[in-house]
Amino acid sequence: MTTLVGAFNALNLYEAFGSGPPYYSLTTNMDKWSSPVPMLALVDAVAIAITAIVLLLLKRGSRRSCVTPPQT
Repeated sequence: MTTLVGAFNALNLYEAFGSGPPYYSLTTNMDKWSSPVPMLALVDAVAIAITAIVLLLLKRGSRRSCVTPPQT
């Protein structure tokens, strides 16, 4: 998941700022350009939340599996 989010961020930043002279894509259509940072921050926040939930569930599941039933 981290790799996919990293690739998504890299591709969007590359598209926004271009590969030409400084900020080539930014200056060619300045009236239509918008910063990709807010959307990337939102995607990153969702990815972090999903990762945290999965890790919490895995931790909770492993804790329950370690408990042995009482011997009678």
